[in-house]
Amino acid sequence: MGEDDKMPSEQEGIQIQIMEEAGQIDVPLEVGNTARTASTVRESAVQLQFTELHSFPAIECLPLDEVTKSWELNYREAAIFLEEGINNDKLTSHPSCYEALPAYLLVHNKWYYALDFAASLLLILLTFTEKPANPLFRLPVGVHSSMELMALVIVSVELIMKFRWVGFKIFIHHPRSMVKALTLLIMIAESIVVLVRQSSHFRVTRALRPIFLLDNHHFGGVRRYLRQVLQSVPPAIDMLGLLLFVILFYSVLGFYIFGSNVNDPYFSTLQQAFISLFILLTTANFPDVMMPSYAVTRWSSVFFITYLSIVLYFLMNLLLAAVYASFSSMERKKFQQLLLHRRKAAQHAFRLLLSRSNRGGITLQHFRGLLRNVDPSRTYREMYLMFRLLNTSDSGIINLNEFYHIYDVLDMKWRIRNEEPFWFSRLRSRTLATMAQQVHRLVTWTFFDYFVCLVIFLGGILILTRTAAISVHMSNPLELGVTWETYAFVSFYALEACLKMFGMGFHVYFSSGWNCFDFAVTGVSLIGLAAEILGQWSFLVVARHSRILRVFKLRKRYRDVFGTIFILGQRLLCAGIVFLILYYAYSIVGMELFAEYDLTNCCKNSTVEANFRFENGSSSNGYYYLNNFENVISSYVTLFELTVINNWYIIMEGYAVTTSQWSRIYFMCFYLTIMILLSIVVASVLDGFMFRISYKEQMTKDDEKRLVEKTVTLNAEEYERLLAVESAEQLSKGKLWHNWFARLRKQEPFRTLEETTLDLPDNRPISVTFTGFRRRTKDVLLSFMYKDEISCWMKQADHEEKQQQPKNSPSKRVEIRQRRHRGSGETNSD
Repeated sequence: MGEDDKMPSEQEGIQIQIMEEAGQIDVPLEVGNTARTASTVRESAVQLQFTELHSFPAIECLPLDEVTKSWELNYREAAIFLEEGINNDKLTSHPSCYEALPAYLLVHNKWYYALDFAASLLLILLTFTEKPANPLFRLPVGVHSSMELMALVIVSVELIMKFRWVGFKIFIHHPRSMVKALTLLIMIAESIVVLVRQSSHFRVTRALRPIFLLDNHHFGGVRRYLRQVLQSVPPAIDMLGLLLFVILFYSVLGFYIFGSNVNDPYFSTLQQAFISLFILLTTANFPDVMMPSYAVTRWSSVFFITYLSIVLYFLMNLLLAAVYASFSSMERKKFQQLLLHRRKAAQHAFRLLLSRSNRGGITLQHFRGLLRNVDPSRTYREMYLMFRLLNTSDSGIINLNEFYHIYDVLDMKWRIRNEEPFWFSRLRSRTLATMAQQVHRLVTWTFFDYFVCLVIFLGGILILTRTAAISVHMSNPLELGVTWETYAFVSFYALEACLKMFGMGFHVYFSSGWNCFDFAVTGVSLIGLAAEILGQWSFLVVARHSRILRVFKLRKRYRDVFGTIFILGQRLLCAGIVFLILYYAYSIVGMELFAEYDLTNCCKNSTVEANFRFENGSSSNGYYYLNNFENVISSYVTLFELTVINNWYIIMEGYAVTTSQWSRIYFMCFYLTIMILLSIVVASVLDGFMFRISYKEQMTKDDEKRLVEKTVTLNAEEYERLLAVESAEQLSKGKLWHNWFARLRKQEPFRTLEETTLDLPDNRPISVTFTGFRRRTKDVLLSFMYKDEISCWMKQADHEEKQQQPKNSPSKRVEIRQRRHRGSGETNSD
């Protein structure tokens, strides 16, 4: 390539400079990592860091299409920074050059997310088809091993691409990627061996398959919850060590005190004493473990009373307190780290959106370019309203302090605020509007809600009375069918829902969680009535009795409980998934260890023999032989029984007698794991409940509304300009679509009150107000609760950044430009 090919002509450079001065072109002030090539990185004397940005070359050296390309790269890279802030991804995984960008974009799109999720889920589901498996789901070895290998190849794409865009050094220092890579290599090797041998072997490593599912994009919340659980484990481990020491101490003491009693099998050896006292920790064998020694001397009860008082009532509660204290402090620290991480990501994105003509902030044009890459589904109206909401200074450009709030507006939904509070105010039919107004007064009347709760309560009393009566005389309660009061109550609930929807409007009605719950219950009850006519599934009508929960809402304490459930909904879902993953891991290990053993009529001449006895037709069967690990479904049921604790040691003793005494280690480890995890879950529930009480004391309804609702007001000229741009964009998308959209907007149901009045020359509105809504999440509420702390965190971060920045750093230059811009603005205003 010659010199003339590299450099643009002098006439072209002059043309670009004239266009820039005329305001027709805007040149980026700096470009990011994705604007440089890999050869530039290798040839650099000093290796550039991921946060470093390069000054844009002289404008005379760039053609017009190169400037446009640079802006598009900046928009995309700024969107990547924001995405890393949202997902709490480390900024070290940011693409380092232009060649790394395709690999990053390949695995960071919704289609690959779905494909990776399907492959990871397939690996989990293959457990149902692998030996040992239920004959109904079992597949040939060649089939399920081939499917496993295919899924592993799909999962490996993300790791290969990540290695491509972050490089070797960063990849090996990323713990999650290294764990996933090592697990992937082991899985691929094992699947190839199984495919070649056409037979399975001892594959306890299948318990690691959930790692791929946890690493999926859609499991980010579960990943963060699991990280918080792991960070809460150290204090629990400390308390667990103290707990085991006390058990061991009492085991030695019990062996010396009760070991000489030949009729006491619980302390015959030191090992048996430790096992007995470990089981006593769960109270599953109490008072059986005490009775042989208690029969000899009543003073032996002192040993067991002191043991249970120390271990069960003191140390176990102390364990919960330690976990709760650790969890609460970690919750605050996690919120602080997430806030500062998003702040840093916003800083990097902000620097990429500055231009030579606007060095102190982001213009609407570049803000739109950013949002097109963050969320392509956003309309011009939404982008403009988000820009106006962020630009609190009304300067026309968003400065850095305003841009820090970008995460607050990204998920907002916008609509025109109707000055009329009721939907029926816009009806043309005055008769229908009057009827709707009267119904609205009825359903919003306080005593109407009390009357509905009274009917619900009476319905509950009636069904309880009828159930108690028929339980004496009928063997099958479903033979009664649907009675007259069922039709009456379901009809009343349906009428209530219709009246509320007619009086409040659909939007207001379904904006209430309780109304959604009532609507769902009523819908299921109506389906149950229809099923009764068809003679099937009539039991669904019983769902109407769950409306009794609405009565509890009348008391404040119960409202706090229900409010805690809504706040902790996502966290409890994550906890449930973590439990399922833990069950999966222990199920795999249990099947590999115990699947070949049958417990039917086992444990001869042992204390648990009666529990595993089976005789065909006998009424004295123990049925504990059904608690086994013959397939993954049975394993889950058995592990749940172990979680409940009651008589869990019978299952443990059955396998200890049948296999080996060392098999008890599996069951004890499972109990300790579940005990720690349950303590963390209880701590999270306590933290959520205390948070609910705290923010209810500090926040009013207006404060809460201001957090989730934001308003932007446009004058008539600004609003008309907004409509004009939207019309132009619709025209650019296609004439057919634009004509159909225009005809649709002329229809009365789709015309807003403000748009209708704009058509009238004598009734032009002075302004139009838009309202933006976002979900009420715990992070949103925490931003209000910690507002004083957040201010201190931001000041401290600013101070640390100023100390770390050299005088000629890009961030320092941006700060100087912003100060100059503000100074020039003040001079112009003077």
